[in-house]
Amino acid sequence: MPAVDTRASVESLGNLGRRMTFRLPAERLEDQVGGRLREIARTARIKGFRPGKVPAKVIEQRFGKQVRDEILGGLLREGFDEAVRDNELRLAGSPRIEPSEDGGDKELAYVATFEVVPDFGEIDVSKLSVTRHTAEVTEADIDRMIENLRMQRRSWTAVTRPAQAEDAVDVETWSQVGDERLPAEGAERGVTVIGTGGMYPEIENALVGMKKGDEKTVDVTFPADWRVPQLAGKSAQVHVKVEQVSEQVLPEADAAFIRSFGVKSGELEQFRTDIRSNLERELKGALMNRLRRAVGEELVAAYKDVEMPPKLVENEARSMLQQAVEQARRQGQKAEIPENGHEGFMDAARKRVLVGLVVGEVARNNELRLDPKRLNETLQLIASTYEEPDQVVELYRNDPQLMSGLQNRVMEEQVIDWIAERARHTEQVMSFQEAIGS
Repeated sequence: MPAVDTRASVESLGNLGRRMTFRLPAERLEDQVGGRLREIARTARIKGFRPGKVPAKVIEQRFGKQVRDEILGGLLREGFDEAVRDNELRLAGSPRIEPSEDGGDKELAYVATFEVVPDFGEIDVSKLSVTRHTAEVTEADIDRMIENLRMQRRSWTAVTRPAQAEDAVDVETWSQVGDERLPAEGAERGVTVIGTGGMYPEIENALVGMKKGDEKTVDVTFPADWRVPQLAGKSAQVHVKVEQVSEQVLPEADAAFIRSFGVKSGELEQFRTDIRSNLERELKGALMNRLRRAVGEELVAAYKDVEMPPKLVENEARSMLQQAVEQARRQGQKAEIPENGHEGFMDAARKRVLVGLVVGEVARNNELRLDPKRLNETLQLIASTYEEPDQVVELYRNDPQLMSGLQNRVMEEQVIDWIAERARHTEQVMSFQEAIGS
């Protein structure tokens, strides 16, 4: 198939903005649309017509717009990409392509506006200093995880003894602030586990030694930012009555407990092996995140004076704002998007864009290519966290958007590793708990 005759012209919009005008032959569009509609006509099944006998006008009415949009989209991508190659441009972000009125009967004109990658000069990664953290999963880490799983499955049994640390206490409270009683009538009821910070510390500590039916008054001065406005920054007498004290009962790590986590054999050894695999997967991700931050900080420091594409930075800031809002909503918080809310993310967005562009330039300059083996290993790791791994693998392989995101992630990790290996680096040993911490 002959190349598209783009006949592109490019003009600068500031240091990194560009406007490109390019043209497509109208005849080629109509030829391809006509050919595709004729293919459809041979196999289309439309009520009232025999297969292969549907009139061209009906085919055009039913499928014309969809076919024309698909083929035009393909020609635009092809024409724009060819013009980008011809003009040796390196795009930063996606272009905005709009029709132009400069076309005629024989050609279609379009204007693309976009930004280009800034000039980073020679990127010498050997001048960077990177700390690479290492850690391993120990038997103690596996023991700790088993205890956490037992805690998740714990039950509670009421006791008559005084409350102590780690007990659950059903409690009624009301407060006196000057002449005001909160609540005005009755009391607030709740449950707290002593030592978890579920209640204000002074009140929670006062529960130690109390048993069912005991009452006590606690003098408390609440901080100015306390979550209850009527109590914030004020001194109060908090009346506490214990309704019930319960102690936790942890399940034994027996065969039934183990089977409940999907280990059909119920064997402790296999359970520990599975836990080790999960912890090692978590550790690998945590160490890569630490390395990504370490390399990113070095790149930001080295290229902080390089101008970034402003629109790309703004788009990233808006994306970060949207992610923050979605996370807040998932946590049950009401989150509205302010008109200029993205401005608070601009600095972080600039750094993220800078790192992404430099990583891309390192890959291009050094002809780094995506490692299929690493891609497959990462996909298998992701799939292994689900009950039906094969279905997850199939989902990724059949969804171009999902697979593209995974490829970008794996490629970035490859380049980060490549940079770290060639930078001046030191290793710092950490425990598993330190490594997965924030």
